[in-house]
Amino acid sequence: MLNRLHVAAALTAAIGLSLAFSGPAAAQAGIQVGTLTCNASGSVGLIFGSTRDLACTFSAPGRVEYYAGQISKFGVDIGYTQGGVLIWSVVAPTTAVRPGDLAGTYGGPTASATIGVGIGANALIGGSSNTISLQPVSIETNRGLNVAAGIASLSLSPASPR
Repeated sequence: MLNRLHVAAALTAAIGLSLAFSGPAAAQAGIQVGTLTCNASGSVGLIFGSTRDLACTFSAPGRVEYYAGQISKFGVDIGYTQGGVLIWSVVAPTTAVRPGDLAGTYGGPTASATIGVGIGANALIGGSSNTISLQPVSIETNRGLNVAAGIASLSLSPASPR
């Protein structure tokens, strides 16, 4: 019973934080051009931050692209997580997003809570000339014991198909 209560509390906190963080990214004018799904390695929060390696797939109508990257969190980050999945809705100023346009550096607010199973949210802006917005659908699923809030930095580069 106590585990279910912890999971419910973590989910409620993460969803509330994701709604609070969706404002800056939602304010970016643009068109949803696809979805970025990333498989993340596990991490150990070192009180002031953590870094996770990513293997990502950008899916848009009629095409798929692959990216490799890292997401770093700066701020309060205490605990550990096993690998997880991060999903973002990709918003751009035009539908004419060229191959490789998601490559670059992104930044924005982040929050997550994990007690057994947990979720998080990352609203990020960057990419090609800082015109790409990654909006939380970015629900991050984790397993472990962790609490994190602060600023996230994401770097993406083109990768070979897996």
